[in-house]
Amino acid sequence: MVEHLLGLLRVRVARGVNLAVRDVTTSDPYVVLRMGKQWFSLRFFFSFFFILLQKLKTRVIKKNTNPVWNEDLTLCIEDPSLPVRLQVFDKDRFTKDDAMGHAEFDIRPFLEAVKMNPQGVPEGTIIRKVVPCRQNCLAEESVVRWCHGQVTQDLALRLKDVERGEVELQLQWVDIPGAKGL
Repeated sequence: MVEHLLGLLRVRVARGVNLAVRDVTTSDPYVVLRMGKQWFSLRFFFSFFFILLQKLKTRVIKKNTNPVWNEDLTLCIEDPSLPVRLQVFDKDRFTKDDAMGHAEFDIRPFLEAVKMNPQGVPEGTIIRKVVPCRQNCLAEESVVRWCHGQVTQDLALRLKDVERGEVELQLQWVDIPGAKGL
């Protein structure tokens, strides 16, 4: 079952910054992540894993255009060339949820740093920098670093097709026993 997977990408959805207003004076935002056609996640419990068929989405933060989620969403990685897509919505009770923007990001620079296996480098060492450009949704330079014994990447993504808003994320890699690996 896991032989075709490379591993897991844990995406910490930290917070939204200056998100658009979709209700009268505020919004009730949540984030949805997906990669390709994937809408499921793997979660680990005592070295066993179970596939949970569910959308990868954060909880709704009521009446807040600067929400703090601090939630981990985990994607199964089979094809690292596919971008990760992020969508922000405003939860509505009686009508369809309103779009509040979207963004996507490429995980290949992050995975290249993970492949380097930088064990033994000093804590906080910057392994790579990714600069904003027309081909990505970065709001500012993104840093891949060695932190607490693992490679992490902090991202601030500017949302598209909306008047304003950013979402801050952190990426971490999780190896799966029996998977292909990087």
